[in-house]
Amino acid sequence: MDFKEFNLDERLLKGIEAAGYEVCTPVQEQVIKASMKEGAKDPDLYVQSQTGTGKTCAYLVAVISGMLKPENAGKKCLILAPTRELAVQIEEEAKVLVGTSGLKAFSVYGGVGYEKQIANLKKGVDIVIGTPGRVIDLNEGGNLDLSNSNFCVIDEADRMFDMGFYDDLRKILKKLPEAEVRQTMLFSATLNTYVKNLAWEYTRDPIEITIEAENITVSEITQELLHVSSDEKMKLLVGILKHENPESAIIFCNTKRSCEVVAKRLAINDIKAEFMIGDLPQSKRLAIMKSFKAGNVKILVATDVAARGIDVDDLAMVINYDLPVESENYVHRIGRTARAGKSGKAYTFCSEQDVYNLPAIERYIEMSIPATVAYPEQMEEDKSAGMYIKTENWHGDDELDNRHGYRKGRDGDIHNKRRDNYKKGDYKKNDFKKGPSTGSGTARHSDYKKNNHKPYIDPAKLAGLSYEERMKMYKDAYAGSRSLSSSKGYKKDNYKKDGYNKNGYNKPYNKKGGYNKNARPNSRQQQKPATAPKKTFWQKVKSFFGR
Repeated sequence: MDFKEFNLDERLLKGIEAAGYEVCTPVQEQVIKASMKEGAKDPDLYVQSQTGTGKTCAYLVAVISGMLKPENAGKKCLILAPTRELAVQIEEEAKVLVGTSGLKAFSVYGGVGYEKQIANLKKGVDIVIGTPGRVIDLNEGGNLDLSNSNFCVIDEADRMFDMGFYDDLRKILKKLPEAEVRQTMLFSATLNTYVKNLAWEYTRDPIEITIEAENITVSEITQELLHVSSDEKMKLLVGILKHENPESAIIFCNTKRSCEVVAKRLAINDIKAEFMIGDLPQSKRLAIMKSFKAGNVKILVATDVAARGIDVDDLAMVINYDLPVESENYVHRIGRTARAGKSGKAYTFCSEQDVYNLPAIERYIEMSIPATVAYPEQMEEDKSAGMYIKTENWHGDDELDNRHGYRKGRDGDIHNKRRDNYKKGDYKKNDFKKGPSTGSGTARHSDYKKNNHKPYIDPAKLAGLSYEERMKMYKDAYAGSRSLSSSKGYKKDNYKKDGYNKNGYNKPYNKKGGYNKNARPNSRQQQKPATAPKKTFWQKVKSFFGR
């Protein structure tokens, strides 16, 4: 359906044309139709739709169309987003769509100073896009009035809850006009209890719209899973990037430290790359995104959380350097390279360290990912082998930057402390030191291969095999006697046996009160209390009458 077929304001249609939109996507068609439903006064909407389906344009067109109605003159709009990057992207799209309508859009978010944001708000803003933390701060400081925000959009509501914003959302919604005079639109990729509770509590008879997720993981994206040992992952990554030379690529790692290490190791191998993690100063994050979108930086290494809100239309390739811990993140990752009907390519590295995550992912996407063993011809020399990579101290060694966030403070940041000594693309020589205790990387790699020889798997044998058969072959080749189908771990010794309790010292009495003959003596052993002497007959009589 064409946008011109809707009864939209001419000023809005000019903005839509300027943004390059012509034909509606399914979510855009249904949202705009529902918002313009005859007889309904700005109805509330609850929309379940995946990212990359055009939902941002959908709710912006619906909101702007409502704000341009004569009866809504002077009313404001508040759009809440989980990340700063997403807030900035919504602002950029809103500024184009408002066209010549006279409406002004502006985004507010944490990680930057308040002065500029407060100055812009004082000039008058009709559409405020912000992260929950900064919106609360500005409101409580008297710089952002929410009492006349009769339009409210909550984008990526499920991600909001995962990042710990549930209480903040409730606090903000209570500051807005009553639900009867407010239009609320709630967008979420998945359904969960928190999303449903929020919809039921703060909306009035919402119109539910569900956009079935397209099977992008099968039809549009060329997937390839490469079995590779962990010590050869960097060689394979360098080989793929140098052989295929993608116009743009995002490499996903599970931890923030891994992102920084991978980016710096790529730099040693003459591949320019930047890393994006949640703890980078906001100014650096925006500069990196600007360079990536402009094509000045082709390779971006990121965690799942940091990549939320990154919207690149022509992303050529996604590489899962680490297999994601959560199955749905696999779909979120590779789905970035097949948007608006375009095709894409996704490589996934599977090593002995994370192969245990593979069964859940294949069950989630309801297919077996085409798999093979990485060929030596696919790899290139890793110049960073054996080097010690110095990383910044803003993140811990094993701290996952996962989708749950575990935030402290505002905007989902795990650390409040910011570091400004990060220099984009400028790595010092002492960042890469030879480790004296580990010896030569080449020598260590040679010894490793001698002591850990892995039999070659013929890729032809993998074709047509079931998951169980491929896992058995992979187990024999890479894991030796270790089981890949079970991760129950070992059972701790029962210290309650032989007189020991869980604290490690003797427990001389059993549950029935008897003495435990197996109890081992030690200094902490308790003594059995002495029994009272038996009373004689006359003592019992005296005791009875003396009561």
